[in-house]
Amino acid sequence: MHSIESFGTHDGPGIRLVIFLQGCKLKCLYCHNPDTIETSGGMEYEVEELVKMAKRMKPYFRANGGVTVSGGEPLLQSKELLPFFKRLKEEGIHTNIDTNGRILNNSTKELLDKYADLVMLDIKSMTEEGYEALTGMRNKETTFNFAAYREASGKNMWLRYVLIPGITNKPELLHAMGAHFKAYKTIEKIEIQPYHKLGIHKWESLGWEYQLKDARENTPEEIDEAATILNAYFKEVKIN
Repeated sequence: MHSIESFGTHDGPGIRLVIFLQGCKLKCLYCHNPDTIETSGGMEYEVEELVKMAKRMKPYFRANGGVTVSGGEPLLQSKELLPFFKRLKEEGIHTNIDTNGRILNNSTKELLDKYADLVMLDIKSMTEEGYEALTGMRNKETTFNFAAYREASGKNMWLRYVLIPGITNKPELLHAMGAHFKAYKTIEKIEIQPYHKLGIHKWESLGWEYQLKDARENTPEEIDEAATILNAYFKEVKIN
């Protein structure tokens, strides 16, 4: 585990206990938590210790809050998450997974089918070239296969999309994403995450070169244009 955030308000519905796990196979150019990428390191917690934290926060969760597991990529530890999510469900606590959707093994499927009330799925790019340029990995279809699996389950899903001027905010890419997902019934909303440079100092502290230094932040007009395009395809578009 990398870290824990109490009273998170941007990682799912309501007030949430957010658990960030260590390790990710992608190295997204805009990652604002690059210290979670390496799979080594991190802290170990017992399941019941985390359940106790969640139970103490239940008065703050109210009707729609709960626990979000993020990262890094949490599904690298999907097998280990099973007993934790099972306990959370026994305690009546809402569960959410924030994922890039590259892992769909048996333990992930069990986690999704039985214990994950919500999945927040990061859409990196609508093209293979864009996906590889942003993440350092190939095969963008893993994300779309994951989305299709979740859709078939009939269980809730949110999409997340980082809006980078000149890279991911192109109208043709936004229309392509909308067209791909417009028939999905399980997508409650898509969250647009405007590009920012708040994580640069973390890259520098790791001795890594931040390759998007020349990228600028979105103008309000660009954000509005993206939201207008996506509103034609999704039930709700939220700007984070």
